[in-house]
Amino acid sequence: MKLATRINSYLRIDGYDLDKTFADFETAGIGYVDLNYPEHVKDKSPSEIKDLLNKHHLKLNGVALRFRGDFINGELGNSDPEIANKALQLCKDAVDYCREAGGQVVTIWLGFDGFDYNFQINYRKVWDQLVHAYQTVCDYAPDLKISIEYKPYEERAYAFVDSMGVTGMLLNDVNRKNIGVTLDYTHMLMKHENPAFAADIFGSRRQLYGIHANDGYGVADDGLMIGTASPFKTLEFLYYLKKYNYDGVIYFDTFPVIEPAVEEAEINVQMITHMNQLIDDLGLDYIQSVIDKNDAIEASKLMLTFFKGNK
Repeated sequence: MKLATRINSYLRIDGYDLDKTFADFETAGIGYVDLNYPEHVKDKSPSEIKDLLNKHHLKLNGVALRFRGDFINGELGNSDPEIANKALQLCKDAVDYCREAGGQVVTIWLGFDGFDYNFQINYRKVWDQLVHAYQTVCDYAPDLKISIEYKPYEERAYAFVDSMGVTGMLLNDVNRKNIGVTLDYTHMLMKHENPAFAADIFGSRRQLYGIHANDGYGVADDGLMIGTASPFKTLEFLYYLKKYNYDGVIYFDTFPVIEPAVEEAEINVQMITHMNQLIDDLGLDYIQSVIDKNDAIEASKLMLTFFKGNK
């Protein structure tokens, strides 16, 4: 598996910078890196990042856009054309940086494109604006994967791109070969989606460009260690990643606050490795045969088998 983890979990530690963070990644068994753009690279050129990654035997997966300041009332869908264009230019800048630093995926989460009140936005106008913006970014970067990460709320009361359904509609309307989706496990729980459902649909269409692994209780973006709150949902989710030969990076988007970041990443690696092995031990064909029975008792027996660790 290709694994990455959250840089900000380390940068909150006194004395930590990217160099120290990457050293801990290597120790924990992490092989890939996702950088927030521009916050993580403001003082580092792409060549400097490449040198730092090589020093710690890491590879760059890609960059994730972070919109701050002027964008709190919307990014690509902002009603002010000047701010919307500024957001679009930031996406292009992220593409340039990603390409030069050796990454493959540009992830765009629009945390501020949304609304808090009725009668606040022109929905169709924002929709058309987003479609055009994504088309522009895709055409600007035909050699890279442009990935939409959705979340139902936070930062806004209602996010505009909030679900697998809306994201699927966007992918259809954008209609570019290099547009896909990043699935964040806890974001899907917040929307009361079953993560495996989205993994099955987008995976079968080869539109799955990124995975953010974590866990939670479905109300907020808890960012718990994976498999700790909903282990069976996590197992089903991982099953569909294996079924469709997902070859991208699995990024631990977990939020250690009380927990030490190094040990938290290590347990995430151990947990996902163990769960992956449980699926391999039973076999994809066997698990599919249970699914095909469409029977709650047989599904429960499968979950019991996962507990026991063998057939």
